[in-house]
Amino acid sequence: MTVSPPPLILASTSAYRRELLERLRISFSVVAPEVDETPLPHELPGQLALRLAIEKARAVAARHPDSIVIGADQAACLHDKPLGKPGNIITARQQLRQLSGQSVVFHSAMAVILGPDIAHADITTTCVFRTLSDAAIDRYIAIDQPFDTAGSAKAECLGIALMQSMHSSDPTAIIGLPLIELTRMLTHFGLDPLLHAQTPK
Repeated sequence: MTVSPPPLILASTSAYRRELLERLRISFSVVAPEVDETPLPHELPGQLALRLAIEKARAVAARHPDSIVIGADQAACLHDKPLGKPGNIITARQQLRQLSGQSVVFHSAMAVILGPDIAHADITTTCVFRTLSDAAIDRYIAIDQPFDTAGSAKAECLGIALMQSMHSSDPTAIIGLPLIELTRMLTHFGLDPLLHAQTPK
């Protein structure tokens, strides 16, 4: 007799993370973590992303103690200085001018919790940006409107055209949910996507 795994919850309202998790073809629900994302004094981007991923997972796990909960967060940095979400067209233009021709590190942190057991990781992606003209930047912003994305670049959309190269152990990390590492974590908690994936209807 096959034992059913615990319910799976994604502690995120990000449409990008939800779409990534759907690739694994396992049933899950979404719960908003409602966590304060203000950085701590002198907190490095990688530390911030990992702390928030853990806090998001714990916040939802406290309400759903019998579920496997995934928390995730992403932070970008240029020369160890954090790059936030631009929020508007002016800041997005400033960010992309700053990133033109530069190497940017994206930290995609993740935590998975079931009861007292927790697994976590920070998968980095180094993106080398092309040298970008003001016309190219403005055209990109008009099309992708990357105001809710750290570094003003949506790699899952036209933002991939901003890049000269990417280097990471996981090609899905840049979008915000590293599926290779997540598969390892879920398997550890008894939810192997290869064994529990739903067949196409």
